[in-house]
Amino acid sequence: MDANPITDSLCREGLSRISWSLLRAYIQGDDDIARKNMSLASLFGGLALANAKLGAVHGFAGPIGGRYHAPHGAVCARLLPAVVITNIRALDERNPESPALNRYLEIFRILTGRPGATFEQGINWIDELCEMLHVPALSKFGMIRDDFPDIIQKASEASSMKGNPIKLTDKELNNILSRTF
Repeated sequence: MDANPITDSLCREGLSRISWSLLRAYIQGDDDIARKNMSLASLFGGLALANAKLGAVHGFAGPIGGRYHAPHGAVCARLLPAVVITNIRALDERNPESPALNRYLEIFRILTGRPGATFEQGINWIDELCEMLHVPALSKFGMIRDDFPDIIQKASEASSMKGNPIKLTDKELNNILSRTF
């Protein structure tokens, strides 16, 4: 099953809860409301990903997690801004009519709480959150640039990559790894 109104609703609700609870739960681990919201967001995300396709973040996360002793969540968090930037640029260049561009804007509006949020504001929100959460660069887990070709090859073959809103080139995949390194 692909994305549908049910998975979209789960994602919207999860994103809304994450937008104001993730950093709060990180900073104040005993904040019951923030922790409950993150628990629900995790559940909603799991239900959505089990019933809709994933994308490049998870396409990379499998090969990277299998190669290095790296927490899945940290790998996904570090990849997210670079994948989002790359997807938006690729969509804008090769498929500007794609509904995925509007979906990104919707996500950014939910995350930032700004009805008119732009691509730049949304990406900045994600980047800033990663910094505040001290998400490490992938090089901190032992990745070296010489590993990029093998990781790219394995990521390209990953079933999760089929859910990405646009097929990314090897050059784009390399740029994602370079940005996260």
